[in-house]
Amino acid sequence: MILLVDNYDSFTYNLSQYLRMLGQEVLVRRNDELDVDEVGRMELSLIVISPGPGGPEATGRCIDLLDAYHKEIPFLGICLGMQTIATYFGGRVVQAEQPVHGKVRPVLHHGKGVFTGLANPLQVTRYHSLVVQERDLPDCLEATARSEVGELMGLRHKVYSISGVQFHPEAYLTEGGMALLKNAVEGRH
Repeated sequence: MILLVDNYDSFTYNLSQYLRMLGQEVLVRRNDELDVDEVGRMELSLIVISPGPGGPEATGRCIDLLDAYHKEIPFLGICLGMQTIATYFGGRVVQAEQPVHGKVRPVLHHGKGVFTGLANPLQVTRYHSLVVQERDLPDCLEATARSEVGELMGLRHKVYSISGVQFHPEAYLTEGGMALLKNAVEGRH
């Protein structure tokens, strides 16, 4: 089963639908309605931290989830979810040079993990005003994708099965969004 943490975002149910189309059982919980101990009793194959408004401080119990389970359950962070992962491990989130909302832009990626088998560059749909500052990434995280102007668009943990993307794989105009989610479901991080 996949736990999809809803950060009060309208895209959460698109994500849920995509994951169900991949044959997954999906449990959706709002970020402030999570019982971290209850999560530990579930048999989860993946925790997805959804997009949402605001910054990582607006993600309810997501930091607690990462703290409790990052060593044993794979995580995928999308947009705000990626920012939350970076913040948890010591990264810094800053204002983007230019906010990008509802725009399709190319992303260059390393071709591994969640990006396995995807076009490069990959045309993705972006909705964000904040970005993870790459120069402040902690040693445990590595960049996996960048925008055409060099902003961080993907990251992964070097030891644990944790990945994040700044863009929206569930958006209709994102190229290969379903394949990226399938890679995460199949454990490619």
